[in-house]
Amino acid sequence: MASPSQLLIDGAKIVLIDLLLAGDNALVIALAVRSLPPKERRLGIILGAVAAVVLRILITFVAVQLLTVEFIKLVGGAFVLWIAVKVVSDSEGPKEEVASAGHFLQAMGYIVFADITMSVDNILAVAGASHGSIGLIIFGLCFSIPFVVASSSLLAKLMDRFPVMLYVGVAILGQVGAEMMLTDAFVTRTLNPSHTLVYVGEAVGVIGVLLVSWLVARRKTA
Repeated sequence: MASPSQLLIDGAKIVLIDLLLAGDNALVIALAVRSLPPKERRLGIILGAVAAVVLRILITFVAVQLLTVEFIKLVGGAFVLWIAVKVVSDSEGPKEEVASAGHFLQAMGYIVFADITMSVDNILAVAGASHGSIGLIIFGLCFSIPFVVASSSLLAKLMDRFPVMLYVGVAILGQVGAEMMLTDAFVTRTLNPSHTLVYVGEAVGVIGVLLVSWLVARRKTA
């Protein structure tokens, strides 16, 4: 059994890991709820963060196996790229369409699925730092909720004030999605991509989602 001092050190490690790695999650939430009305946006941020953390706690217990399962990150990365394009398209839609209940549920789906697929590496880091302590895992992940909620709210407001921030966020998702796909167990086993190829793939992902997002938004506006 770990000593109180060791538990304190492990707990501090997990909190630090969660805070350092929560940026991607906050970005996804901010992008997903940006086109919602203010009241639904606040609710979506809170519910999305809580739901994602609860699912992440459950997945942490099998995190070691997740990274070895082929196609997990490949499919997840492709979904992240799709989200990057979809949030731009949704933000250009009519207000009555944007404010619909179906759109709110769609945003929640984006948040939960993207958070889980983007957080596999993060989950593994937390699992390692916890040394198998379920209590520490839950404590660290729950501690990160207020940070994610606050960050998501700030990012969503910045996107409202500076629309170009939306495309900055989309570009980041393009990089993340491409990196996930190129580091999937199946891709690394069959292609064994070099670091240079991964960087090139990430650049292509960024340029690709920006171009497609711009074209989709332009067509929808027209």
